[in-house]
Amino acid sequence: MSNEIHAIILARGGSKGIPSKNIINFLGKPLLAWSIEQCLNSSMISDVWVSSDDKEILNIAKQYGAKIINRPDNLSDDFASSESGWLHAMEFIKKQNLSIEYIFAPQVTSPLREVSDIDKSIKLFLKDELDSMFSASLADDLFFWTNANNIMKSVNYDYRNRKRRQDIDPQIIENGSFYIFKSELLKNENNRFGGKIGYYKMDFWKMFEIDNSQDLRMCSALMKEFLLGD
Repeated sequence: MSNEIHAIILARGGSKGIPSKNIINFLGKPLLAWSIEQCLNSSMISDVWVSSDDKEILNIAKQYGAKIINRPDNLSDDFASSESGWLHAMEFIKKQNLSIEYIFAPQVTSPLREVSDIDKSIKLFLKDELDSMFSASLADDLFFWTNANNIMKSVNYDYRNRKRRQDIDPQIIENGSFYIFKSELLKNENNRFGGKIGYYKMDFWKMFEIDNSQDLRMCSALMKEFLLGD
């Protein structure tokens, strides 16, 4: 295990879709706790950090074994990028005299992942000597359209020459469950992507995330069915 791979979990206090979404009860524990425990149980991650502007979130993070970072208000509003939060966390970690070469960045609202996803993705990232990686789901026949001024246009295929399903290349969907990137890339580019980019394939059902009450019910059902065996 490299002691330079840190998990940084961004968890703001504000939420419009679901109040206190990051710590809402999800199958018996705060939603945030699932990502913390998954990272703590990974054989590839040394330290797990939660960055937040919210005291309640930080207290819960500590209860579940994460180290905490107080994020300034100016990096926690609706206009602040995830990159700004990761950069602030990275500099905080460095000030603790800790080395941080790689960052594993899971999304709290995407609890449908397994520890094996974390371990396998990091191993693939290192083996392929990548600079950045995103978690992905594949769809064999996902067709996108736009509707501009009531004019329909097909985006990722030509409807006039529709191929058979078996002849269509799978679509790679950035599902947002997690990202992995070099700290130097983040610092130099102010972007989670750059250099040699790769992806880690996850099961399609793991792509769903929690943004509203309907998502909460659906992800609860998927977690029970596929991961908890209830």
